[in-house]
Amino acid sequence: MKKYITLVLVFTAILSQAQSKTLKAGETAPDFKLKNVDNKEISFESYPKAKGFIVVFTCNTCPYAIAYEQRILDLDKKFKSQGYPVIAINPNDPEASKADTFDKMQDLAKAKKYSFPYLFDQGQVVTDQYGAKHTPHLFVVSKTEKGTVVEYTGAIDNDPEGTKTEKTKYVEDVIASLLSNKKPAITETKEIGCTVKRKPKA
Repeated sequence: MKKYITLVLVFTAILSQAQSKTLKAGETAPDFKLKNVDNKEISFESYPKAKGFIVVFTCNTCPYAIAYEQRILDLDKKFKSQGYPVIAINPNDPEASKADTFDKMQDLAKAKKYSFPYLFDQGQVVTDQYGAKHTPHLFVVSKTEKGTVVEYTGAIDNDPEGTKTEKTKYVEDVIASLLSNKKPAITETKEIGCTVKRKPKA
């Protein structure tokens, strides 16, 4: 019996780890269909002319997410016209984070004049598919002959608090390489932010 319990615990741990595994460069980026703050559903197919996407898991409440708001807007402004629009997804469960409800997302997007979709991930399905762990947590995705593929995952830059005069702009460097038909020099960094908020277990 003791051996059986041990095996169950090991299997549970492995399964849990597999469910939360973060996608890496070269892996398929699953498409999704999520409700935007304008109540319309958005997916990769909503952008037939896009070369790829800047998918960022962010939220209303995390100080790091707030510090990155303008930089996310800047990424969309710079790269949308070049084929890499921003798609923002809120990974937090609204029962666990009351300030991340859909109506609060609508309020924030309107107040900050978001130029990109801000999607509600009901049940955290897409969050789990991508293995997003923190806010913000970013994935650069490209359209290829094999489908949508992850090119980079991690942080936007090396300045989470927004205090450095000189910073390494990971995402900008990655997309610049892709637009030049080159492989990015860096495909993964450690994202820094608040942990994704999940509904308390009953």
